[in-house]
Amino acid sequence: MTFQPVVPTGGVVGWNFLNRTMEAQRAAFTQTESYQRDEDYFRANVGNIRSAEELVADRRLLSFALDAFGLGDDIGNKYFIQKVLEDGTQDSAALSNRLSDKRYKELSDAFGFGAGQFPRNQLSFFADEIVSKNEESLFEEAVGNVDGDLRIALNLRRELSEIASDDMSETAKFYTVLGNPPLRTAFETAFRLPSAFATLDIDRQVESLQDRVESSFGAATISQFADEDMTERLVQQFLVQSDIQSFEASSSPAAIALALLQ
Repeated sequence: MTFQPVVPTGGVVGWNFLNRTMEAQRAAFTQTESYQRDEDYFRANVGNIRSAEELVADRRLLSFALDAFGLGDDIGNKYFIQKVLEDGTQDSAALSNRLSDKRYKELSDAFGFGAGQFPRNQLSFFADEIVSKNEESLFEEAVGNVDGDLRIALNLRRELSEIASDDMSETAKFYTVLGNPPLRTAFETAFRLPSAFATLDIDRQVESLQDRVESSFGAATISQFADEDMTERLVQQFLVQSDIQSFEASSSPAAIALALLQ
């Protein structure tokens, strides 16, 4: 039976309920028979993989790995994924370094199949690391099947704290946020960035986002979101703005006219 989280409502109220029940709900999710089978298979077999080619040849292993990075929709693109993994991340010309979505770089880094890298799936803690990421990602997906905004909120809290704590420059952190589709959606919504924002030159997008973050949070930095309270403020701002935008869309003259015609 497919697991379905209990989320009685959306928005901030739904977010607070989800947080209160998170531990119990995640435990219920990971104990489902189907999830246990997939986890056991991954733990038993991932250490036997010696190359990117072997990984993509095992659909079950590949699916588990891709889900851990929120890339499950790429399960059919095995040659693309193999290239991402084989190129590694050391060379600036590597495929994952040229993609705007930095989840591919995280995937490639995690496995270490590229030139000059060590295959990390041989490490004793590797399976635990990927299983933990997989649990988080798939639980978020299950929540998203009930409420899409709450899935984005969960992703925002998890991903943003990792980026904020990284030692890269602040500018690089903003680029990373914009290169991560779920985070980008969260920031665009939280700061009411117009649809035309995406058409701007990427450097101008960064400058604009820095201005919005500084105006709302006091500093033009991503590092400040290493503080859990600051991240929670951003999550709540995202949820509130999403509700406002949904209400505005449903209350527009066009929406009202359409409702009257139905």
